[in-house]
Amino acid sequence: MKKLIIFLMMILPLGAFAQDVKIAFVKTQEVIMAMPEVSAMEKTMTELNEKYKTELKQMQEEYQKKYSDFVAQQDSLTENIKLRRMQEIQDIQERINNFVQVAEQDVQKKQQEMFTPIQQKVQATIKAVGDEKGYMYIIDPSVLLYIGTSGVDATPLVKSKLGLK
Repeated sequence: MKKLIIFLMMILPLGAFAQDVKIAFVKTQEVIMAMPEVSAMEKTMTELNEKYKTELKQMQEEYQKKYSDFVAQQDSLTENIKLRRMQEIQDIQERINNFVQVAEQDVQKKQQEMFTPIQQKVQATIKAVGDEKGYMYIIDPSVLLYIGTSGVDATPLVKSKLGLK
């Protein structure tokens, strides 16, 4: 009797796995790239990058001019003036380096700021489709090594729910 109870306790959890498990996949990258918000984000990011490139170009031109002037005049300058001009050139180089770091951080922050709501919208839509269709799991196929013929592609459902083609 004891063995029967132990045996039943061992097989009971297997019954839970025998239920109909519905799994689907969604190509999230495809969905995200079809969203109009992504085009707007890319446009904003391009404009921001162009602003930074323009500013950096002006700073580099200033550096080149100061450096060229220094090289052309260095033989005729007194030691004190030469040191001061070299310090000016180093200061400009440091400003350029700082500017590049701040610009990169700002661009990353802006991109994350704009991408987070897009990502949240897609996640919420995937969840809604999963709840509607009764899927236990919805996964992204970019990390799968194999998708069988019975795999359900929920990408069209998610796109439809988002109003995308």
